[in-house]
Amino acid sequence: MTRTWFVTGTDTGIGKTFASVALLHALRGRGLRAVGMKPVAAGCEPTPEGWRNEDALALRAASEPVPAYADVNPFALPAATAPQLAARETGIEVTLPPLLSAYSRLVASADAVVVEGAGGWLAPMGDGLEQAAMAHAVGGKVLLVVGLRLGCLSHARLTARAIAADGCTLAGWIGNRIDPEFERVDDYLTLLRDALPAPCLGVLGHGVDAATAAAAIAVDPLV
Repeated sequence: MTRTWFVTGTDTGIGKTFASVALLHALRGRGLRAVGMKPVAAGCEPTPEGWRNEDALALRAASEPVPAYADVNPFALPAATAPQLAARETGIEVTLPPLLSAYSRLVASADAVVVEGAGGWLAPMGDGLEQAAMAHAVGGKVLLVVGLRLGCLSHARLTARAIAADGCTLAGWIGNRIDPEFERVDDYLTLLRDALPAPCLGVLGHGVDAATAAAAIAVDPLV
């Protein structure tokens, strides 16, 4: 049976893609066929093959087997803004059925699927489409990436409560050292471990590549 996790974050720009790619490497290191998915990506560049998003390309590159780009990123939106706005600007309606069709194709050839959301948990994927709907559709197990900086305790606790309120399960969280100037990382990690109702799967260092960071992720609680 294919295992699936929906990756969200305490905010945008806190390293969801970095953590998701590291997780794919960690899963593959356990001998699993692991593929990534970025259902909706805002901020894409035109290429001869079509619109492409940097984060989606990183997930695809870390996947084995390597899936079709259209399955990794069914909705590739040009504007680098909230998905709702990016979709409106291009006249595209982001809906769940095409996402689930792409997801089903990924599942068919994988032991594990890492689905990366857009921004934070309550940033809609499109008009009328909450991230919780996609998370529920793929099994409801959520991984939270916590950007370790001042304010992260409140952001992490609020996100955990929202995930629970939406009927999803917080399966674990990953700390990401996004601010090298933040001196009280260890203190905040202690507070986060006490406050969040799920295990810490690892803490990713600053300035390392995702393949190296994979060694910091404990996948045993997941698999």
